Amino acid sequence: MTFLRSLIFLLLQSLLAVVFGLASLLVFPLSPLMRYRIISGWALSVMWLLRVICGIRLAVRGAENIPAEPCVIMCKHQSAWETIALQKVFPPQVWVLKRELLWIPFFGWGLAMTSPIAIDRGNAKQAIKQLLAQGKDRLARGFCVVIFPEGTRVPYGQRGDYKAGGALLSTHSGAAVVPVAHNAGKLWGRQSFIKRPGVITMSIGAPISPEGIKADEIMRRVEGWIETEMERME
Repeated sequence: MTFLRSLIFLLLQSLLAVVFGLASLLVFPLSPLMRYRIISGWALSVMWLLRVICGIRLAVRGAENIPAEPCVIMCKHQSAWETIALQKVFPPQVWVLKRELLWIPFFGWGLAMTSPIAIDRGNAKQAIKQLLAQGKDRLARGFCVVIFPEGTRVPYGQRGDYKAGGALLSTHSGAAVVPVAHNAGKLWGRQSFIKRPGVITMSIGAPISPEGIKADEIMRRVEGWIETEMERME
């Protein structure tokens, strides 16, 4: 039954990607924030499908820690789930992602209309410059900036190497960093077709202000909080 539900979910998720991908071409003339609000309907629809078809529900802890002003969101990366769920929990946002994702038919079209920061991960120096310049621009436009500090999806229960890009953006822009932990990998694993029923908990930490501290200290606090929270969840 879990296999069948996962298959139905995948088919409907793909169909929605086609619909919203085509619709994204029509919203190009609108403002970036308005485009985001329309296209993020895909994520909200997928979250509904996850709950109804796969039995995966969302529990949020620490929602009161979400700032009123745009921030840098630094989130644990375990599966595709968090890229969807963050859109349900946080205000309008853009993502730092590898540019190859924009080349995917339909899905990439919609993604491109959400003003992402699409970097070339093969050129680290240029990627940092792009992150700082475009990140400050997106924050000024009213978007939060989502960064997965481990860089790639890490299997549940494991720990990746945390990178300092998000902390550098915080110190250069003055925006606070909000750390986010979750246990999505327990039900929707890294590159896994099977979606197991249950509750995924997303835990949001207190904002970390960059005032008076350096990027490496921000990263130390972010990594420490996320990994400690992961242990507590387990």
